[in-house]
Amino acid sequence: MSPQDILEQLKTIKYPGYSRDIVSFGIVKDIEVASAGVTVTLAIAAQKRETVDEIVGEVNRVVADLTGLPVEVAVQAPDRPPAPAPRGKQGIPGIRHVIAVASGKGGVGKSTVATNLALALQRLGHRVGLLDADVYGPSVPLMLGMTERPSADDEQRIRPLERLGLKVMSMGFFVADGTPIIWRGPMLNKLLTQFLRDVDWGELDFLVLDLPPGTGDAQLTILQQVPLSGGVIVTTPQDVALLDVRRGVTMFNQVHTPVLGVVENMSYHVCSGCGHRAEIFGHGGGAAMAKEFDVPLLGEVPLQRDIREAGDEGTPIVAAKPESEQARVFLAVAEKVAAEAELRSGDALPVVH
Repeated sequence: MSPQDILEQLKTIKYPGYSRDIVSFGIVKDIEVASAGVTVTLAIAAQKRETVDEIVGEVNRVVADLTGLPVEVAVQAPDRPPAPAPRGKQGIPGIRHVIAVASGKGGVGKSTVATNLALALQRLGHRVGLLDADVYGPSVPLMLGMTERPSADDEQRIRPLERLGLKVMSMGFFVADGTPIIWRGPMLNKLLTQFLRDVDWGELDFLVLDLPPGTGDAQLTILQQVPLSGGVIVTTPQDVALLDVRRGVTMFNQVHTPVLGVVENMSYHVCSGCGHRAEIFGHGGGAAMAKEFDVPLLGEVPLQRDIREAGDEGTPIVAAKPESEQARVFLAVAEKVAAEAELRSGDALPVVH
């Protein structure tokens, strides 16, 4: 049995939560075959021990079944360094991953997805912040039931407010309800820079950015200033929304930011009475768009009253009903976003089995 034969068989092992195999992810680094046994060397960037253990277990099983020999699996940190940030971008001290949630148009539930994604990441054990970057239409304070006003510390840095385990910042904290924000571009850009640089975020695993809809000045200000771990595109199944996905993906590509995947919101409705599933806005658009751009379909979020009511009441569905089917969809999305970010970071600690 040659190393190439074993490598071909390892292509049957999928990375947990993905349709791609561990070979195409570049995880298999070396295979040594001897009469005493087989040694397989893997380089895994996943931070979750369960993910590493699952991959190692599958490699052990597949190679043992194929060769009938003792198997040793060595796991090391990836030898590739993190991709350098484009010139002009500076990271935010203390923050490991910055994830931007975007949509090509309004009305697709981007803020609902961003808020529940942040809460889901927090429930997975991560330290998470949420920045509402939609200055003209901030909705995060309403969705989290927050009415307080932030204060400043001795160094005149803004202290983010905290709610449900999240650190949160939004323009909505500084203006009265219903007050329009009529600012030109330079003022908007200055405020967003302050939210990124002059807020005391502390130590965070993830900072989730709820970007404004579209591909305008505010989005470019953020994307050009901060090295992002990746972007998440929110869409709905309709053709008109999917056209705007292309614009969002193109925007991230032009500023050299990876797209972590697509979330299809309002994907289907399940009748609470009879359980019938109705695809009100069509079906499969998000999956087709993800396939076109070769990015993961992170999840399909149902159109359910519980999600809307939970946001309106100030406790989003992931926090209000964490065991519900709707919350489990967001938790699955969060797991995939975290895994994709870790795969791209390449800074996991070495483990040997």
